[in-house]
Amino acid sequence: MVRRRWLFADQLGPHFLDGDQPDQTVLLVESQAVFRRHRYHRRKAHLVLSALRHRAAELGERAVVLATATYRQALEQLGEPVEVCAPTSRAADRFVRQLDGVTVLPDRGWAVSRAEFDTWATPRSRLLLEDYYRDVRRRLDILMEPDGEPAGGRWNFDADNREPPPRGAARLADAVEVAEPWWPAEDDIDAQVRETLDRWERDEGIEFVGRDGPRRFAVTRDEADSAVDHFVDHRLGQFGPYEDAMLADDPWMAHSLLSVPLNLGLLHPVDVARSAERAYHDGRADLASVEGFIRQVIGWREYVWHVYWHTDKGYRDRNELQAHEPLPAWFDSLDADAITARCLSSAVAGVRDEGWVHHIPRLMLLGSWALQRGYDPAELTDWFRRCFVDGYDWVMLPNVVGMSQHADGGLMATKPYTSGGAYINRMSDYCGDCAYDPKVRVGERACPFTAGYWSFLHRNRDRLNGNPRMARQLRGLDRLGDLAELMDQESARGAAAP
Repeated sequence: MVRRRWLFADQLGPHFLDGDQPDQTVLLVESQAVFRRHRYHRRKAHLVLSALRHRAAELGERAVVLATATYRQALEQLGEPVEVCAPTSRAADRFVRQLDGVTVLPDRGWAVSRAEFDTWATPRSRLLLEDYYRDVRRRLDILMEPDGEPAGGRWNFDADNREPPPRGAARLADAVEVAEPWWPAEDDIDAQVRETLDRWERDEGIEFVGRDGPRRFAVTRDEADSAVDHFVDHRLGQFGPYEDAMLADDPWMAHSLLSVPLNLGLLHPVDVARSAERAYHDGRADLASVEGFIRQVIGWREYVWHVYWHTDKGYRDRNELQAHEPLPAWFDSLDADAITARCLSSAVAGVRDEGWVHHIPRLMLLGSWALQRGYDPAELTDWFRRCFVDGYDWVMLPNVVGMSQHADGGLMATKPYTSGGAYINRMSDYCGDCAYDPKVRVGERACPFTAGYWSFLHRNRDRLNGNPRMARQLRGLDRLGDLAELMDQESARGAAAP
């Protein structure tokens, strides 16, 4: 007997069904408990419910849609056996495996299986992205020459992809030829979702964080395909050079905005990577941009997924730098208006208004700020997971604990990723109109990132002393004649918004 397939809201693409069974029936569940337990961004709740309901509309009579308090109640109400592809979080995976009448299938939607990754990772003391990325490129024969060498003779074009924003440009399109991102058209389903969320807030006591607004991301496979085609044809060529650049008035730059449909399971990452590869072979995009994008899709994204499952459950509680400060209220509630520092205010406002900022504000503004102030990495992981529209447990745990907060002691990254204001000044236009000066570390004009950088190094000197990549930075502490004053200043700042 063919069992009904239960699809979670991040398993909505065609590859989560069996192509040889066109009449396969499906269960989709809207569980209130998910949103009661945690205060999610309003836009994220909208995306998830919109994606579920759009999938139900596509499937028609093949789908049963149940809106219940819990998943368990939905299964009891359905009253028949189901099968489900392995969920994407440890908690959900444990839950489905202890349910009667539920058959758990292997996970789907990835370039490399967990078993293949475990075989690659087991003999290694460090799980470095570059090693994994080269391996997966060879496995999939993506951007490879017939002789087994990488296209262009290099694995990594990062050196070509670190341009600062064009001088004097308010938006990237002011200086280079790049189209606006692809935007979806909202429909009646989106309106119905808003009515549901309004009712939950009004009548059910469910609270959200952030602001609502027009849907920015694809929630169906057709929309996702359109977003991929538009990006590859009109934006990919400018993605590489400016992927690390920031502009206050251009949150999207040349980024793809494909993380949401990828993480909803609407797209298969290998298909997306091959679309970009075709653009290179057809002469529609240069190799540096294509390699940089493919590195994100089948490199970093896949790598993070596998690190999540390869590490034991204790990884979540790793805190090698002994950071225990709670998130201050202004940060947790996305109160961007309380922040004077222009770069941080802009990043928090982006999360508040869109539930999204690109990877450099995430790492070098939000993450760097939290690292410098010693925010608890587990609490910060939860914040990123709840507040970002593409945030899931598997996404944020390695990205925050490993990459952003260095709380795993260097398993993923060879050094902490943080900087003073000089980096922000070079890679953005934030500093020119800011109340703070990136070159000043003490006094009223002191940049909180510059001061915070030296404060972080001082607090963690003993823990970082054995790291060869930090030797030069730590020696710099000895040349600071105002270190004591700086530390008093940072202590006085406490949890106040900068």
